[in-house]
Amino acid sequence: MAALVGILMGSRSDEELVQQTQKVLEDLGIEYETNVLSAHRTPDKTAEYARTAQERGIDVLIGVAGAAAHLPGVMSAYTTLPVIGVPATGSALNGLDALYAIVQMPPGVPVASVAVGSMGARNAAYLAASILALKHPHVRESYEAFRRKQSEG
Repeated sequence: MAALVGILMGSRSDEELVQQTQKVLEDLGIEYETNVLSAHRTPDKTAEYARTAQERGIDVLIGVAGAAAHLPGVMSAYTTLPVIGVPATGSALNGLDALYAIVQMPPGVPVASVAVGSMGARNAAYLAASILALKHPHVRESYEAFRRKQSEG
């Protein structure tokens, strides 16, 4: 099955957060692909990835980045797919700078943002699932089952 979610991390140092996103997607049975691309070090490759994501079957993009956290915004600049930004910790401001960078996108180039760090990494996957559920019945069933189980617990 083709990937429905494309996950980009700005550097390998974001891998621990990305693994939390991947685990949730796996638990929900959602296919994904993961790449390391930087808004600053590999801007052309990042733009090309975002431009071609939809034709490859991707329906939602997740960008994990810290500090200036330009990655989700750059992704959004090159696609009309939903983009979810995950602010990473690790900077002098412990992720607050990344959160501000992600949520302060100009009108017309939106990026949804989740919480800083591991809670946000998991919620990015759940938000992606809720978006995918609109189009993919197997995702809707899986996500609804998760939510029922969560409510019962």
